[in-house]
Amino acid sequence: MRTDVGASGWRIGVIGGSGLYEFDGLEDAQEIAVSSPFGAPSGPVTVGRIGGVGFVFLPRHGKGHRIPPHAINARANIDVLKRCGVTDVLAISAIGSLREEFEPGSFVAVDQFIDRTHGRVDTFFDEGMVAHVSLADPVCARLSGLVADAAQMAGATVHRGACYLAMQGPQFSTRAESRMYRQWGADVIGMTAMPEARLAREAELPYALLGMVTDYDSWREGDHVEVADVLRVMSNNAALARATLLQLAEALPPERTASPIDTALDGAIMTAQAQRDSGLGARLDAICRRVSA
Repeated sequence: MRTDVGASGWRIGVIGGSGLYEFDGLEDAQEIAVSSPFGAPSGPVTVGRIGGVGFVFLPRHGKGHRIPPHAINARANIDVLKRCGVTDVLAISAIGSLREEFEPGSFVAVDQFIDRTHGRVDTFFDEGMVAHVSLADPVCARLSGLVADAAQMAGATVHRGACYLAMQGPQFSTRAESRMYRQWGADVIGMTAMPEARLAREAELPYALLGMVTDYDSWREGDHVEVADVLRVMSNNAALARATLLQLAEALPPERTASPIDTALDGAIMTAQAQRDSGLGARLDAICRRVSA
């Protein structure tokens, strides 16, 4: 398995959402199956580079969109990216808009989340090794800003800063729910960012989410979401998303300086060394080897 980072020290893990199942344009691209002690990831990863920047691409729903939102093994996906030497994670996702000004076809750089999912495994840590990481600011501001700049340079209309409401799915919202989420202060809505963002923080991976607006959800009178509409917008925006990744590779600083998120687990593990579950510790070898030895 290739775990080398790019010459710049950056290695960007890209989690492709609805409509983005492949990443064309990678040099020396190789598809590799990577196993995880947390079960099967969404599929093999594609590793390669753009210039001096390493990339690892993983389609969130699997090729052909075979995995529904509630069944995605986010733990395995994040674990696999960590094992591939990823330094930062960019999620690209289809989202619905809860704001008039966030029009379908535009891109949104998310910076906050409200989690309404349930029944999803949302932590790497369990009985035998307890940890509490800070999630006050769940998105890496540095990476998010770079990605927003790249999308703008690629020609996208970009909105910076938005609260993402993570719903359970797989059904779309009722009209009452959609209007309630607006009252809560949510700006966009989707089904996959949680627990993905939580797990990325536990894995000490800076995380950013670039959402592609496909619809207005169902808060506007007469509007409702149809899969055909989502697919049409995603198809139109797929090339723009790929162009954003090419722009990002060019725009990244020549050297990756350390991020505070790189050490998110410092002081977070509560369980005394002598009381830690050795079996769980072995499963967490990629996630927290730095602090659990």
